[in-house]
Amino acid sequence: MGMSAEDSSSTRPREGEWPELEKAEKLARGAALKWASGVFYQPDKLDSLPQYKIREVQRNRFIESRLKSTAQSYLEGMNTGLEELHSALTDVQHVQEELGSIQKDLTSCLDSFRSLQELRELATKHDQLEAVVQMLPQLFSVPQLISETFNFLQSQNLLRAHLGLMDLENLRDSILSQLHNRNLLSSLNLTSIESYFGGLLELNDALAQHLRHTVAHATQLVSEDPALFVSVVRIIEREESIDANVLLRSQPHGFLPPGRPKCWRRKFFQVIQDAIVASYFQAEPNKTQGQWLSSHLASLQSSILTELCIVKDLMVQCCPPHYNILTAFATMFHQGLSKHLHHILAWDLDKQEIFALLHWAIHVYPSSEMMSHPHLLPEVDVSALGPILPADTIGSLEESYLGKVQASIAEWMQKALEMEFEEWLCGKEPESDYQGFFQTNLPIIAMKMLDENIKVVSLISGIFQQKVLEMALGELEAFLGSLYEKLVEFCKAHQQEPMASTYYTARLLSTVNNCLALSSSISALCANGLPSEEPARILPSLHTALEKTQKKACQLLLEEMLADLKPLFAQLPSRQWLLDDFQLMNSICEVIDKHADGFCRTHKPNSLYLLSEAEHLVMSQYVKSLLQKRMTCRTAEERSKMSTRMLQDTAQLKEFFCALGLEEDKLSLKVIADLQQIISVKDPSMLGLEVLGFMTKYPDISEDHVSMFLYLRGDISKEICNHVLGVMVKNPQVLPENYDPVFSNILVPAPEMPFCLGKSKCT
Repeated sequence: MGMSAEDSSSTRPREGEWPELEKAEKLARGAALKWASGVFYQPDKLDSLPQYKIREVQRNRFIESRLKSTAQSYLEGMNTGLEELHSALTDVQHVQEELGSIQKDLTSCLDSFRSLQELRELATKHDQLEAVVQMLPQLFSVPQLISETFNFLQSQNLLRAHLGLMDLENLRDSILSQLHNRNLLSSLNLTSIESYFGGLLELNDALAQHLRHTVAHATQLVSEDPALFVSVVRIIEREESIDANVLLRSQPHGFLPPGRPKCWRRKFFQVIQDAIVASYFQAEPNKTQGQWLSSHLASLQSSILTELCIVKDLMVQCCPPHYNILTAFATMFHQGLSKHLHHILAWDLDKQEIFALLHWAIHVYPSSEMMSHPHLLPEVDVSALGPILPADTIGSLEESYLGKVQASIAEWMQKALEMEFEEWLCGKEPESDYQGFFQTNLPIIAMKMLDENIKVVSLISGIFQQKVLEMALGELEAFLGSLYEKLVEFCKAHQQEPMASTYYTARLLSTVNNCLALSSSISALCANGLPSEEPARILPSLHTALEKTQKKACQLLLEEMLADLKPLFAQLPSRQWLLDDFQLMNSICEVIDKHADGFCRTHKPNSLYLLSEAEHLVMSQYVKSLLQKRMTCRTAEERSKMSTRMLQDTAQLKEFFCALGLEEDKLSLKVIADLQQIISVKDPSMLGLEVLGFMTKYPDISEDHVSMFLYLRGDISKEICNHVLGVMVKNPQVLPENYDPVFSNILVPAPEMPFCLGKSKCT
């Protein structure tokens, strides 16, 4: 549908119209066109066009009617408002005229008002004189009131004295307040009034001094004369009430009398605190007496508990509830005691004194024997007071105690070791227990020292006990290291002067037993003092040191036996040995038996260990003797005799060691029987196979060992020797796990160097 020229022109903005109106009209026309195109899109809808037109015309008329009604209502309201504004303007103009008239009248009367200033000043003077006349009787009575109040004070009638003081202060403050309110409180007037009331300040100080003295002896007074203490508290509360009222009246720019606020309640608690410090924490303890710190702490415990019980039983009833007097006393004692203990810490305390202080601060002070006493509960809450010493101070004390205990233990154990070493050299046999085992008091002395220190610190805390135990075990490890060094020194002394150490072997046996005793004591000590997971962390190095020392003593014992055996083993192999009817081996067994008697004076398993090591030593010395090139078999008969002798010696030694208590399957002497097979082989060409089988049993045998055994046969050519050694090279052996070495510890003699002359090359 097209738009007519009239419609088009109607859409243009007319002069004076708003742009928003034009935009709204366009939007409305667009919406109408859109609606019409949607409704009359189909031809059959055009039949209803007249109906739509009539309906829209009616709607437009209704809207126009509402708009006219609304516009009319707004116009009527605006008319009413304009009329009211006009009326208000008329009223304002009338008021303005009246104010101007009043201003003219006031200006004409200004001179009359100025003539009244003299009358005002005269009235002020009259008021002042009237006030002075009214107060003259009171002012004349000031010296008498001061004198009477001093008399009351001297007779300990504190309440009457304080009433007199209040009357005098009220009179003075009233005069000062009136002067202040009339702006007459000059420095000259203030000085005159203070001079006239000069005795008032002295009276106030005297009363305050009486109160301080009474409060300082409060706990004594509540037991002897509680009325006097109650009077003091009442006076303090009166003064607190006066302070509160004066401060309230002085806000924001009122008059504050001199000396106010007195704050006597705060001074009350300060005097109590000063008295506590002076009575309990100022005097220096007598440090010349033994156990002075323990006695001093016990005295503090008794006196403080007694004082707090008096406060609860008697003083609480004498004080207002808001004083919380028992809690206040407990807090003051706590703070004073904390400072006192820090003062004591500045002294050079020994370990017993540090322990006494730690135990008292951690356990005694917060316990039911002192601050948690049943009689003080529930008013005194020790948890609210906090620890008497902070955690870092406790830690520092524990470290200091630990260091002193460590030094003491180290010194004690060193002295014990020196005494033990002196006994080693004294030429006396060590003591034996009821079973005949050699022993000394060294383990008892060492472990008793450790056990006592560990048990003592258990009274402080389990964690600290663990620290002390760890330290003690460390010192024990160092002690074992020193014991090891003493064994070495003892051995040197024995080698230099054998007669000076007659009981050298017995002392070594007692050391072996001592190490076993220490091992048992350490296990018991750790079981009682360490958590289950701690021994696995601490004990390995200690057991290593213990085992090292024990093995050193065993080594020295075996060296003694070896020294006796060496002359006998030097006789084999020899032709005399081949022809000997067990005489040499009987002598060897006698030496072993003599030393085995000593081994049996050690506890199991040490005795079995010594026997086993002795058996291994005999085997290695036997084999080593065969490698010394002392003889070479000349004939097959000698080889047969040597093989037979080796078997006989092996059987004799086995029987001997089994009789001593060793198990046959654990003996190493079978090495000798296996070696004799190399000697007994009749066909040299079979030696390679025999040596190969021997290598599978003893993979640590070397080519040098085999070469020496082949030399001992006396019938091996160089070619066969090289062949056997070649078989060994082609079949290297790997040492199995847990293999007990045999030949690794047996050294082969170095080959003899050819004789050379001058600097010519050896061939």
